[in-house]
Amino acid sequence: MSTGSGSPGGDYNFRSVTTTVGGPVSHRRRVGDRQETARRLLFAASETKYDADLDIDWDAAPDPEKYWLPAERVSIYGTRLWHRLDEAQRRELGKHELVSMLSAGIYAQSILSMLTFRDIVEGAGLVDDQTRFMLASIQDDSRSTTMFSRLVNATGAQPYNLPAPLQALTKLTLMAPSGPLGRGFRLLLEEMLESVLRDLAADPGVQPHVQQINKIHSVSGVRHIELARDDLIRAIEAQGPIRNALHRWALAAVTAACYAAVVNPAAYRSVGIAPLRGALVAFFSANYGRNARRATASFRRFAREERVLDGPVAATFMRLGRVEQGSRQAGFVTSDDVHRSTRKGLS
Repeated sequence: MSTGSGSPGGDYNFRSVTTTVGGPVSHRRRVGDRQETARRLLFAASETKYDADLDIDWDAAPDPEKYWLPAERVSIYGTRLWHRLDEAQRRELGKHELVSMLSAGIYAQSILSMLTFRDIVEGAGLVDDQTRFMLASIQDDSRSTTMFSRLVNATGAQPYNLPAPLQALTKLTLMAPSGPLGRGFRLLLEEMLESVLRDLAADPGVQPHVQQINKIHSVSGVRHIELARDDLIRAIEAQGPIRNALHRWALAAVTAACYAAVVNPAAYRSVGIAPLRGALVAFFSANYGRNARRATASFRRFAREERVLDGPVAATFMRLGRVEQGSRQAGFVTSDDVHRSTRKGLS
């Protein structure tokens, strides 16, 4: 059976899964023993340690020649609203959208830690390597949260709380299912964080603080993703086909909606754009689809190989969420359509 391989840049490129005779399989039939995997990752975690407070020069002033967020990662990039902004406004919006991303990252890391604590409490082995690695993972998440919060402070902007409906959902975190949906959601968060940070740090024009955060986060992120992928496969194998189908549809809906939570609509107020107008223009822009697909690409690729996001229902959800490219249909709304329809009422 084919396996994954790590690239020098920290990416994990999984080849298509096949049987020993080259045929397709529904998903991997076995994964490594979880204790052995946890032990290996625990040793790897002990070899590289970073201090979020000391290993980044937080006292260094931001570089005025560099930006907080690359222009093409700003949600309304390429739209009429974007072209109406001057350079200073574009930089300001990029800064606020980065702060929104970091704020969402803090929520995501906190949710992952809560779910990991639940695994420890519900698990059978409180003193084994599996539990110790989960505790190490919580330490990693805490370090990332510290870095994100310090970077928000460095921008001089205020953090963005989740919109009220999403804030209410966070109270149900510990009630999240632990089957394929729950495991898939956790993997999605890990993969999205890793992907977004990696893309930002790859741009030499971004602030040094952003680049250093990615260097530190990626060391632990790859380990977390490896274990989360194994856990998802185990969860699939423990369910029957009917329950797996239900989990598959629900996970597709979550995948479709997840990127929309990255930018809080309130960020648009920083440059005088009404939140609803900005959110609508952003969602229907070509740039939103590109960025949503990039952020979820690694997760979707792995999920497809494991047959987690298969089927027309899952595909429809993801096309509606614009994380999958579909054929352009007559009457499809574009950002220009939204711009024209909201210009009078929302400006």
